Amino acid sequence: MTGETDALTEQRARQIAMQAVDAAGGPGAVYRNPRHPFALNPSTDYEFEGYQVELRPGEISSPAIVSVAGWVFEIHEADIELLVKPRNRGG
Repeated sequence: MTGETDALTEQRARQIAMQAVDAAGGPGAVYRNPRHPFALNPSTDYEFEGYQVELRPGEISSPAIVSVAGWVFEIHEADIELLVKPRNRGG
């Protein structure tokens, strides 16, 4: 895959996002271990199947999220939930 947003379905984006969450220790580990609010590296970047994936642990006022090709998922203790779909790039 080349990382094209149009070719990526929600289900596939979820699977790729979960690969990053699992690489970070699983949803519970990310959800229960927020970074320090002034960390120099507030996110961790991964690449799976040609897609750039950003994992950002939560802070006091923001949820833990993982994003891939415009799809953004909130990380909960046991799973992830869709927050934002990519905007339609057509027309």
